[in-house]
Amino acid sequence: MTGYGKAEALVAAGKLTVEIRTLNGKNADINLKSSLLPKDKELLVRQMIADFLSRGTIDVFLTLDPSPDAVSRPINAALAKEYLSEAVSIAPEISLNAVAKATLLSSILRMPDVVDSKKQDVITEEDWPAVASAFESALSEVNSYRSKEGVALYKDVTSRVGNILSLYQEVEALEGERIETVRAKLLKALDELSQKPDQSRFEQEMIFYLEKYDINEEKVRLRQHCKYFMDTIDGDPCPGKKLGFIIQEMGREINTTGSKANHAQIQKLVVQMKDELEKIREQSMNIL
Repeated sequence: MTGYGKAEALVAAGKLTVEIRTLNGKNADINLKSSLLPKDKELLVRQMIADFLSRGTIDVFLTLDPSPDAVSRPINAALAKEYLSEAVSIAPEISLNAVAKATLLSSILRMPDVVDSKKQDVITEEDWPAVASAFESALSEVNSYRSKEGVALYKDVTSRVGNILSLYQEVEALEGERIETVRAKLLKALDELSQKPDQSRFEQEMIFYLEKYDINEEKVRLRQHCKYFMDTIDGDPCPGKKLGFIIQEMGREINTTGSKANHAQIQKLVVQMKDELEKIREQSMNIL
């Protein structure tokens, strides 16, 4: 979801620069960090941004490089002369040299209402089409940036899903050894107690005991979740939130496998699967 876009528009007041920066976020959190945008256009801009960028923390910056004509402000000459006359009348005996006159004039220009300081909108209605076009260009640039990042992101998360499936295949390969290990532990415990069980009853109890540690359901569900993950990331235009829920379900099956493992090597494989899933979870925060 990280991205950056920039565009410019020529307006009557000068050159307006639009910059948009996006970071990860669950929703579209739009921050307009400028007072240059007219209030009546804020809602329109927010809607435009929301249409282009569905999620993320979105910061919008507007800066103006004013033209020389726009910088100049009208001076109330009559009021300035009145202030000057009042100043000179206070000390008629004082002879003003060039430096003193310049200083006096500078002071007079700072007096109330001498210079028209009324705030004018930088972006007028006539400027709006050019400004709107600049916003669209900047937003398109953000999406282009995101798309490039998305290619690498897709490759990373999908390869990690494949890694989880491969690790679970290794778990399956250890299933027979795990069952024999459990059987051997039970027989050893009985032998230490100097008890000789009824073979038929022993097998029944063994089946009941092993059913508690059976991971076949977890295996089936995890594969289904992984397939759903791939179908979602390939088919949904904005899969980010849905992927978050799928990742939770994948984690549940991996955790249950670990709790039922009762086998050192399987536990190691479960830890590796958790590590892969956590990296997928972190990266999913960058997916729209």
